[in-house]
Amino acid sequence: MTAGEAPRAPQEASICPSCGQPVWPGDTFCEACGAGLAATAPAVARAACSYCHTGKMGQDGYCESCGRKAPSGRDHCEADLGLLAGVTDRGLRHIRNEDAMALAAVQAPGGATAIAVVCDGVSESARPDQASLTAAKTALSVLLSAARQGADPAVASARAIEAAQAAVAALADGPNAPSATFVSAVVTAGAVTVCWRGDSRAYWLDAGELSAAQALTTDDSLAAEMVSAGLLSEAEAMASPQAHVVTGWLGADAGEAAPHVSTFVPPGPGAVLVCSDGLWNYQPEAAKLAMRALPAALREPLHAAQALTGFALARGGHDNVTVALVPFPPASPAGQVRVYPDDVLDHAAVKEMGE
Repeated sequence: MTAGEAPRAPQEASICPSCGQPVWPGDTFCEACGAGLAATAPAVARAACSYCHTGKMGQDGYCESCGRKAPSGRDHCEADLGLLAGVTDRGLRHIRNEDAMALAAVQAPGGATAIAVVCDGVSESARPDQASLTAAKTALSVLLSAARQGADPAVASARAIEAAQAAVAALADGPNAPSATFVSAVVTAGAVTVCWRGDSRAYWLDAGELSAAQALTTDDSLAAEMVSAGLLSEAEAMASPQAHVVTGWLGADAGEAAPHVSTFVPPGPGAVLVCSDGLWNYQPEAAKLAMRALPAALREPLHAAQALTGFALARGGHDNVTVALVPFPPASPAGQVRVYPDDVLDHAAVKEMGE
């Protein structure tokens, strides 16, 4: 560098293969040792693995610790909004992620409000990945607008799933219409409002008594119908070939059945879990899910969501996995406004601050 020349930023540097000193793009020889150089590119710090969070990604795109390939597109997405957090993962057997999640944290007129929407594309339908993402983003938009206005969460939830149903139905361009299951949770300081169609679930995980943990949704599935009719036990129904045949979904061929809307008033602190069947396939019992998620879900919801996702992957990861966790009661998050655009995470996630 000659006198008067501006220093070159260290992040532009590559490394000389002979002496290990910094070199820069365009250099034909190393200023330190004089070695000739091939064309150089800026050095890039190796990212931590998105799956195991401990290993580093190698030059070949695989984690040096767990061996998984770096995710692309919607293969693996994480969002931490303070009030809530979520993880969605392709799993180990599917060629794409047909799940989608949409998360929002907003300071509403009545206080802090967390919103989580999880949708699971029906694999046998056309473009299930597009169906799930369309449903999740459409519903979030309606729920977020209602929260900003202080509207009744139950009324807003019904409108949100209606809007999602219309948006997914509009994707149809042939006899095999795109379709997806749906579950949403709106969590305020006073109550949890859930809405669903299909077999994506919401659970209450009680911080005081594991036995108080419970499912907040009931599946629209043949398995659930057989159990309700007393034909099979839950274990027998889950082991049957019809275990995951859904009888309710969103899409052009969804029929006229009304969505389910329910309000739950928690007895004390805990967490709300919203998930696809890629998680509960491996552990459907609420108390056992609470054992795995708590107490981390109360203060570190992203860490707990990562752990639950990792549990499903370790058990086989046969399906896409989506996990969202909302500590209850929600506390106003600290920090600045953050928005995660779709071209970064390819799913909707919003955080708002202030009045």
